Amino acid sequence: QVQLVESGGGLVQAGESLRLSCAASGIIDRLHSMGWYRQAPGKQRELVARITNGGSTNYVDSVKGRFTISRDNAKNTVYLQMNSLKPEDTAVYYCNLEFLFGGRIYWGQGTQVTVSS
Repeated sequence: QVQLVESGGGLVQAGESLRLSCAASGIIDRLHSMGWYRQAPGKQRELVARITNGGSTNYVDSVKGRFTISRDNAKNTVYLQMNSLKPEDTAVYYCNLEFLFGGRIYWGQGTQVTVSS
């Protein structure tokens, strides 16, 4: 069993920044990637950013140059630095962990990010 605990969401004005954190606990001794997804009301959940054990990253085009995903393996924690926030970034952000082998996927509870104009 793996548990993901998120923090850092909140209400900010456009142009400001937030840093999301996700701490993972449990048996995490196999190759895995971690990522952040978001879901706005009435829209599908989308991948925002993903990072592998080796540190390779992927971003959705809409956040490239503004968001940065990173991880601290010693703390089993992944971060999402969100700069130059826009109203369209408003969504519930979910932390995700996917094992490379076995296909198991785990999700955090979600944290609300609201960006006002």
